[in-house]
Amino acid sequence: MKTADIAQRYLDFFQKEGHTIVPSASLVSDDPALLFTVAGMVPFIPYLSGDVPAPFARAADNQKCIRTNDIEEVGKTPRHGTFFQMLGNWSFGDYFKEGAITFAWNLLTTPEADGGLGFDPKDLWVTVYEEDDEARELWLRLSTLPEERIQRLGKDTNYWTTGLPGPAGPCSEIFFDRGPAYGIDGGPATDDDRYVEIWNLVFMQYEITNVRSKYEFDIVGELPAKNIDTGMGLERVAFIKQGVDNMYETDQVRPVLDKAVELSGKQYGADHEDDVRFRVVADHVRSSLMLLSDGVTPSNDGRGYILRRLMRRAIRSMRLLGVHGPSFAELFAVSRDAMKASYPIVETDYERLSQYALAEEATFLRTLASGSEILDDSVSQAKASGQKSLSGAQAFLLHDTYGFPIDLTLEIAEEAGLDVDRPAFDSLMTEQRDRAKADARSRKGQLADTSVYRDFRALGETVFTGYTDLETESRVLGILVGGVPTDRALHGQIAEVILAETALYAESGGQVADKGVIVGPGYELEVLDVQKPVPGLVSHTVEVTTGEVAVGQPATTVVDAANRRAAAQAHSATHLVHAALRDTLGKGATQAGSLNRAGYLRFDFAWGQSLSPETRSEIEEIANNAVRDDLAVTTRVLSLDVAKQAGAMALFGEKYGETVRMVDIGGPWSRELCAGTHVSSSAQVGLINLVGESSVGASNRRVEALVGRDAFRELAAERAIVSQLTSSLKAPRDQIPTRIAELQASLKAAEKKIAQFEAKALGERIPALVQTARRAGQVTVVAESLGTVGSADDVRSVALQVRERLGSDAAVVALGADVGGRPVVIVATNEAARAAGARAGVLAKGAAGALGGGGGGRDDVAQGGGTDAAALPAALQGIVEVLTGAGA
Repeated sequence: MKTADIAQRYLDFFQKEGHTIVPSASLVSDDPALLFTVAGMVPFIPYLSGDVPAPFARAADNQKCIRTNDIEEVGKTPRHGTFFQMLGNWSFGDYFKEGAITFAWNLLTTPEADGGLGFDPKDLWVTVYEEDDEARELWLRLSTLPEERIQRLGKDTNYWTTGLPGPAGPCSEIFFDRGPAYGIDGGPATDDDRYVEIWNLVFMQYEITNVRSKYEFDIVGELPAKNIDTGMGLERVAFIKQGVDNMYETDQVRPVLDKAVELSGKQYGADHEDDVRFRVVADHVRSSLMLLSDGVTPSNDGRGYILRRLMRRAIRSMRLLGVHGPSFAELFAVSRDAMKASYPIVETDYERLSQYALAEEATFLRTLASGSEILDDSVSQAKASGQKSLSGAQAFLLHDTYGFPIDLTLEIAEEAGLDVDRPAFDSLMTEQRDRAKADARSRKGQLADTSVYRDFRALGETVFTGYTDLETESRVLGILVGGVPTDRALHGQIAEVILAETALYAESGGQVADKGVIVGPGYELEVLDVQKPVPGLVSHTVEVTTGEVAVGQPATTVVDAANRRAAAQAHSATHLVHAALRDTLGKGATQAGSLNRAGYLRFDFAWGQSLSPETRSEIEEIANNAVRDDLAVTTRVLSLDVAKQAGAMALFGEKYGETVRMVDIGGPWSRELCAGTHVSSSAQVGLINLVGESSVGASNRRVEALVGRDAFRELAAERAIVSQLTSSLKAPRDQIPTRIAELQASLKAAEKKIAQFEAKALGERIPALVQTARRAGQVTVVAESLGTVGSADDVRSVALQVRERLGSDAAVVALGADVGGRPVVIVATNEAARAAGARAGVLAKGAAGALGGGGGGRDDVAQGGGTDAAALPAALQGIVEVLTGAGA
């Protein structure tokens, strides 16, 4: 049974049982405390917690998830994968334990021919919470399971909480017994891999508080409306139904594994370590493809870092399998073909997705090459100083800064006869993880408790009137001061105000919040921010500037009209720039993020190289021609499916409901899903002036533009500069570039002559420098300061010439200079000096320490620098003392 077929059977079963089928949410979580959707329940948390009323009594879904907290286990166990799919059925105050158990048992044990999954009851085990007698009795009554295959377990496995005050409850887990060939007897209580958990039924029936740990909390009482949250691991069911040993050999993953086998020339099943690497490649390539399809792109932080790590682990595994060149083109294409039946976007958007993958692969292969050079230098320095190991700090620097894998560091160091201080490296890694966990806990504590908004949201959604009105009368539903509900806010206080209706736009879709005021009888509030703390609810952060405001009072929201007009101009201009980019670069130039505020726009898009000046001008001209043509701007509210069929573009990572707002500018030329505010015709944008273009990652570019009056002011300022240049250079405007080029050429020629004079003057000092040579241990040393010099290259040239003049006897030359206000030291050694143990890199590094900086290099020539030019004499004397004291 194919994986996609299993998912469809599940959804069909629950649809027949009256459940609303909910499409999978994005892998990018709405929850600010989470990077990703890490569990099937995440999109339903607002409904389960009661913060937002559920729009359905019962639902079912197939939710895609990403979880990397146990990434080191990938490939080693049959069930650990970073990307996985959770089949779930949900009840919000509808059916409870009896219904959930009945549905689960019927779907699992109904024959395949009748639409079920066809499990043999003799292969199934169940666990219940040790104190949940009700669940145990229901299993005995509703299933054919004998008592001995219903096991009681404790809170550590069979009690669900979020770790925060709120809903909680016992759970019941269903396991498949793979048979005695896979482990010991005794059921799931043995915690043996023989028993695979396939379905978890969570019975949310209690309200908890005073949470001290996952297992320590106080139960306040039963929830007024009990909920059901279940999760069936699709990959786990798939590998059981397909008769394979693990999830990596299922139909959606195995094709990638087989392609990796083909590229490597190795055999799957012949070597355990290689098998783990094949599985890592198969898992990580699929996970990367799915993250890319939801708009995540490689970067050095947040979600992008996780994606980058997955890709680089896959590349590293391929390298360990003997594939040192590019392989993503073939691996990702195979994963696309395996996943497209379930997720058509991986095929329709493959050109864009693969660009990111191939660019990241090329970047990391270069990183491996440069990291090897840095590591080789560290190995040389360690051996030169008589060390037998690389420090953990050096290994961590390579790993953390350059993305160089620790196992490759270990491999190269071992080849050089060195150890790596692995305990120190592991300690630094642990510190880094602890910092990350502390940060996650901090964010969770700050952001996760949205229960204060629950009662307000229960009153209904905040009605936004700002598309048509800049003033709206309403009433105050709630006030929070310091995050705590109160009945009033006093003069001078900062507060959150909840209204039934508002004309003020809440920040979303890249558009910043409106500015404005809220006024009522005897009070005025300056609006500082407008946000949506939970879906459907708008919160206004305000400062009470006059009087005091109380719950229940009338309130009128007043939008700053000029700021709104300028923000609408910028947002509409963003759509025009997006359309112009696609006209110029092709459909692959899709939006990857944006920011719109009054007079300014920033637009990120998928593209792997910088734009030429000509291309920028073309994009700017197309966008401004659209302004000139006064294109109609129309908005329609329609279903998401109808909008997509009409060709509307959706922003990756943005969340859309069943009903969406589609904005057209000039008909289908610019057609996007967008909830922002816009002008009514393109001519109202005024003017678009592209002022910047830059990189925001290996495969993303960013353009910035000024809009409307701000664009005009920028052009006026540029005109004033041009006018000043024509006056200063005494040349007409069209000749300014030529005149500047002539001045640059003259300046370059003058600088060249000055450099020649300086080089000649330095060359004339060489005989005198040679005369300063003195004995230091077993070598002759010249250690002098040259004073102020034009460049470090000039110092290096003199040092090499002095070394040449000193002949073949062991000699070390150490010259210092002030270059642009910063001290530089160049150390050069000849062959005899190196044979005596003098290493230029080691000496330069020591001198740089005295200068307050760093340095190093090869054994024959090295450079150091710092910030304290006054310490040059001491740094040079330090080199002499090292040579003398070492007896070199």
